[in-house]
Amino acid sequence: MKYRKKPVVIDAMQFTEESKDQCLNFVRCIATTDFDAKGSPLLRIHTLEGDMTARLGDWIIKGVSGEFYPCKPDIFDKTYEAVT
Repeated sequence: MKYRKKPVVIDAMQFTEESKDQCLNFVRCIATTDFDAKGSPLLRIHTLEGDMTARLGDWIIKGVSGEFYPCKPDIFDKTYEAVT
């Protein structure tokens, strides 16, 4: 059998150098900031599955149950489209 993902509208924000403070505010108090070995900012998001790391360029998604998680840009582009 084949299945199609149900259409769901989500809130999301791309983690960039310019939006890093807004992203931290977006996920509220369930994330911490860090830096990788090269000094690039990271966002560590605390999830039920454990800590997940967002790197610059990743999208931060707020799921249908209010949970937050990072998503790589290529997967985000294949899965989501902007709505008005």
